[in-house]
Amino acid sequence: TFFNGLDVVLKGVEPLWPKGTRQRAIDACVTFVTERLNGVDGLGAIYPAMANSVMMFDCLGYPEDHPARALARESVEKLLVVKDDEAYCQPCVSPVWDTALASHAMLEVGGEEAEARAAAGLAWLKPLQVLDVKGDWADEKPDVRPGGWAFQYNNAHYPDLDDTAVVVMAMDRAKDRAPAVYDESIARGVEWTVGLQSKDGGWGAFDADNSYHYLNNIPFADHGALLDPPTSDVTARVVSMLAQLGETDTPRMKAALAFLEKEQMPDGSWFGRWGVNYIYGTWSVLCALNAVGLDAKHPMVRKGADWLIHIQNLDGGWGEDCESYALDYKGYTPAPSTASQTGWALLALMAAGKVDHPAVERGIRHLIATQAADGLWGQEKYTGGGFPRVFYLRYHGYPAYFPLWAVARYRNLKRSNDPRPAFGM
Repeated sequence: TFFNGLDVVLKGVEPLWPKGTRQRAIDACVTFVTERLNGVDGLGAIYPAMANSVMMFDCLGYPEDHPARALARESVEKLLVVKDDEAYCQPCVSPVWDTALASHAMLEVGGEEAEARAAAGLAWLKPLQVLDVKGDWADEKPDVRPGGWAFQYNNAHYPDLDDTAVVVMAMDRAKDRAPAVYDESIARGVEWTVGLQSKDGGWGAFDADNSYHYLNNIPFADHGALLDPPTSDVTARVVSMLAQLGETDTPRMKAALAFLEKEQMPDGSWFGRWGVNYIYGTWSVLCALNAVGLDAKHPMVRKGADWLIHIQNLDGGWGEDCESYALDYKGYTPAPSTASQTGWALLALMAAGKVDHPAVERGIRHLIATQAADGLWGQEKYTGGGFPRVFYLRYHGYPAYFPLWAVARYRNLKRSNDPRPAFGM
């Protein structure tokens, strides 16, 4: 390829470059990393960047007790989970994401105890909003004020739009219990989010207009994921947030809906970047379309719902394998039912106005039948997206709050005789 050829040429002429030029480049890289080391939470608060920072310091000859190298090493060791009979390294931690989603589930369950749990979770989330750090996203959007939430405990340079939208929706939903407590947090979250809309109408996870696909062809882009282009799932989450807050017919919403319409697959599904895969993407988008007021007869909604009904497993649940991310696109790849994917499919179908459809009843019966004695659902399968085709994530909370959320919503819609949910998620 062009980049492989360029790499050969550059290596050949490298001895001719002034040594000062090379050193300035190295120094600039070290400064960039060191400024973002993020204490014991690590560079980007995710294993690949954290491990690479340790290796960088090692390659450059930093001693093990150098403060920067020692800090980078400590951040990696914090990800280790060591038990009596096993040990593993987490790719990252997900407290903001888990707390926000669990709060949604608790609010759906309702009642004094569950709502108090949600309120406690939201109170914990409130001070984690990044209000005073302009991260790398500001390179493209320097005039936008910060206001997002990151995925982890501390990752101020890299808040993300998905977490921010989910937190804002939960805070908005809880306002009846705590009027005005979350108003400023919601306003700043929305301001930051809408400021990062990409030119094509969609939203990426961390950046705006980070769609320079040719960069994935450079030799060291071994996992093919250097970019952060807009995706259906994140765009849908932002649409859900804005619609829940009352915005449905504005130029930016029209652009976002046009993006989602363009991204719908021929079979009716949507790609899921951050969850496996087409079930996750379709759940995300059908929730958004419901929030903006598209009814079950709209072609986008109808096709998405029909696809989910078509792929339901014989046991009443839903499952999808990570092989659906294969480069030679074949679409959805069937797999045994999982609690989290069944929860997504049910929430999606209820958002599409299908609460009375037999497929939904079968799915609910499947969840009730597979609930364990402790009230939870077991799940060994990985249903979270890290880097497609490279590594996937197993969220320990997914088989708890997603099926609970789905069953509670089914109960609520049946009790109220409402055909569709009133919230963005």
